[in-house]
Amino acid sequence: MNNNINHPTISVDEIIRPTRVEVDLKILAENFKKIKEYAAPAKVMSVLKANAYGHGLVRVAQLMQELNADYLGVAVLEEGILLREQGITKPILVLGGIWGNQIPFFLKHDLTITASSIEKLKQIDELAAQMKKTAKVHLKIDTGIERIGVHYYNAEKFLEASLRYKNVIIEGIYSHFANSEKKNLSYTKLQLERFQEVLRFYEKRSLETPVRHFSNSGAILQMPEANFDMVRPGIILYGVYPSDEVKRTIEVKPALTWKSLVVYFKVVKAGHPVGYGSAWKSDRDTRAVTIPVGYGDGYLRSMSHKAEVLLNGKRYPVIGTISMDQIVVNIKSESAYNGDEVILIGSNDSSKITVEELAQWAGTIPYEILTNINTRVPRVYVD
Repeated sequence: MNNNINHPTISVDEIIRPTRVEVDLKILAENFKKIKEYAAPAKVMSVLKANAYGHGLVRVAQLMQELNADYLGVAVLEEGILLREQGITKPILVLGGIWGNQIPFFLKHDLTITASSIEKLKQIDELAAQMKKTAKVHLKIDTGIERIGVHYYNAEKFLEASLRYKNVIIEGIYSHFANSEKKNLSYTKLQLERFQEVLRFYEKRSLETPVRHFSNSGAILQMPEANFDMVRPGIILYGVYPSDEVKRTIEVKPALTWKSLVVYFKVVKAGHPVGYGSAWKSDRDTRAVTIPVGYGDGYLRSMSHKAEVLLNGKRYPVIGTISMDQIVVNIKSESAYNGDEVILIGSNDSSKITVEELAQWAGTIPYEILTNINTRVPRVYVD
């Protein structure tokens, strides 16, 4: 094991918080290799936004660099700067929208910019000229998700303008699917048709087409015709499928385990309520243990009265309202001791608790569960 990126000076033996996330780098590497092989000859942009989906931005980026990922994708400028400061040299695309005053930082740190309008392209070109640099840019086309990007039906003027700027290299062009994780792919196919029509701009003018990328996790699994020159695996890189509907055409495994320890044992008397709001009580004496994790760590309050944990190989229910820093677990008539391991996400020899289950208990999606695991939870890496 090696140390947590959020506390880079702390070794594993020195980590004193019992609640921690363990990331299996071997599984993560295997997932990457399977995706790369399946999507070949397309290149692979490993998407590391939101602290690498909760797995730890810097260490995962280091692994992707070791595995020779073609590109890295992040959501915001600060993520890209952090990776450069930590020695990551691979190309990095910032997928989110930008403010004009951010552009000099992109140029300073050699980060690739998403350009989502003619005005943004103009700003990038002007600032690059002032700094005597050449900006690397990917053009964003909105084919039907209505976030950022030039609408597909207005794209021709955008692409024509992109040819005029002398301090900008148009390295790539891309869009994003809205529903690629669904069983019904009709809208996804419509988006693909719109993007293909936009790309004919280059063919009609006998111009070299920039690197084309569109496929996210769902599309990689279900629509290989959308892979183009590069794919952008996100949640499947970490071993979680984007939905229950999606085809499992690549076998990936979860790389993350979320653990804690029992820190207190007590007997709750019959009729004595547990937790804020006094929403749970039993009509008989109940053995219970306290675990130092709560919604302040990303163990969502909305899972109250539904969540379960693994303790000594068995499932037990979380009782009472989940608080910021602690949960209480009903172990019924069983025994447990301070220091016993508790699995919040992960498996033991006989059972497992999945990210998907937590998402169901919380009424959300697996993405939100993973990205909500707070950075105060140490990440420990298993080699």
